[in-house]
Amino acid sequence: MIKLNLTDVFQPKLFKIIKQRAYSKELFIQDFIAGIIIGIVAIPLAIAFGIASGVSPQQGLITAIIGGFLVSFLGGSHVQIGGPTGAFIVIIAGIIAEFGFTGLIIATVLAGIMLILMGLLKLGDVIKFMPFPIIVGFTSGIAVTIFSTQIKDFFGLTAVGGGELSVPSEFLSKWAVYFENLSTINPWATLLAVLTIVIIIVWQKFIKKIPGSIVAIIVCTLIGMLLKNQFGLDIETIGSKYPELSGGSPLPKPVTPNIDMHAVRLLISPAFTIAMLCAIESLLSAMVADGATGKKHHSNTELIGQGVANLVVPFFGGIPVTGAIARTMTNINNGGKTPVSGIVHAVFLLLIYLFLMPLAAYIPFACLAGILVVVAYNMSEWRNFKALLKNPFTDVIVLLVTFFLTVIFDLTIAIEIGLLIAAISFIKRVMETSQIKVIETEVARTENPEDSDIEYTKLNKNLEVYEIDGPFFFGIANKFDEINYEIKQKPKVRIIRMRKVPFIDSTGIKNLGNLCNRSKKEKIQVILSGVTPEVYATLEKSGFVDKLGREFIFDHITKAMDKANELLK
Repeated sequence: MIKLNLTDVFQPKLFKIIKQRAYSKELFIQDFIAGIIIGIVAIPLAIAFGIASGVSPQQGLITAIIGGFLVSFLGGSHVQIGGPTGAFIVIIAGIIAEFGFTGLIIATVLAGIMLILMGLLKLGDVIKFMPFPIIVGFTSGIAVTIFSTQIKDFFGLTAVGGGELSVPSEFLSKWAVYFENLSTINPWATLLAVLTIVIIIVWQKFIKKIPGSIVAIIVCTLIGMLLKNQFGLDIETIGSKYPELSGGSPLPKPVTPNIDMHAVRLLISPAFTIAMLCAIESLLSAMVADGATGKKHHSNTELIGQGVANLVVPFFGGIPVTGAIARTMTNINNGGKTPVSGIVHAVFLLLIYLFLMPLAAYIPFACLAGILVVVAYNMSEWRNFKALLKNPFTDVIVLLVTFFLTVIFDLTIAIEIGLLIAAISFIKRVMETSQIKVIETEVARTENPEDSDIEYTKLNKNLEVYEIDGPFFFGIANKFDEINYEIKQKPKVRIIRMRKVPFIDSTGIKNLGNLCNRSKKEKIQVILSGVTPEVYATLEKSGFVDKLGREFIFDHITKAMDKANELLK
């Protein structure tokens, strides 16, 4: 029976700081200042990510408020900042297009449950070792997809015959529509979008404390209002699509969707994608933060905290939440030391939501498109992408397959197939490095291959020694049969040397059992040597130890050789 000790997997950093009474007025001042700055950074991003995902700007901010609070309150990192991120834009828009917002609520709740289970099952450290080509492949693919979704607003495109341009969700079809309506480019919208990018790039070179995106929004909004009021130019703003913003934004009330089990089954796969994206992005962000602060996060606690956030946020109209690397680094660079800075950022955003949300109605869509183009560029990882193209062929295949599947088809398919290819590639590499060989002349009486003073013993003709080098799993288990058929002379004792076997799986145990059965029929006694405690425990649990006999399993080759010589007398 598996016993779960919750304190082993769930250790929120904020709770630990409070318990140790390690907080002070000085720390609060630093966290307060950092929290306000992060909040300023988060405003345009939350609004832009919300709209790009197919929901309202209010829903983007609600996600940053509730999700940001819960990630800081329950998370396993000192400085992690949670909220909506660009990585989810593609998958959210796809779910809403197919299942509506109710489908997104179900998928996000399922993802939250999956994240909590990952944390409880202690999978945090495993997820951190996701193959790098997969991460770069889908991250670069997401960046290209985000860029492609912003072309309409960036250039202010409309339908050739007049009216709003309807853009399909498929990548290739989307670009076909863009080219068909290229003649409708709005030069003033394009000017605002380009100006946004220029302001963000130039501003960050001189003043890093205040984010360039918020400056770009203020400047471009004022210019847009001037062009519209003084010159009568048509600049599409958030308010033209969401007129209810001008009346303010009351706090959302929790809603419970109607659960459709058929929809739940269909949404399991997208929910898994959300959970994996959240786990990967949040743990990568936490690792980057560890490197910058010298502190250590708790992976499983972080997964549980992210899971709870994604479990709660959708009931208030929010979208998926994860750790945001850019906002986390902003927190660190501005003096944030504890999860309190993330809580301050959430409270600050709440005040903005309650009292200043009507001002968002004047923000031009072209300005948000410019911000998201910068986000896409920063996500693109083009330098890593270029470097990976020089790596082994299998890595390049995983990279390109994940990238093109993300861009052309679907992020869910991309991650699943990318993981499958990476798993097959890993198994192949382990098979190539793992081997089973027959020692025919002499055997080293040591369990440490690096020993300098090694004593060798010549083998009796009636003694045969197999050595397994590497994990004994399903990938190499059949090699025993291949070697056994090649050997014509039958010994009386057969030693299986396992000093280099870190683990053995059920297929390996089965094949080892088959070898023992075949050897017994041929009147050959099998002896195991160099068996580690971990491997011994696995063999004992499977019943193999009782089947072979405990007296024929040893942790050192000398003991095994002595037993063999005793049998050969």
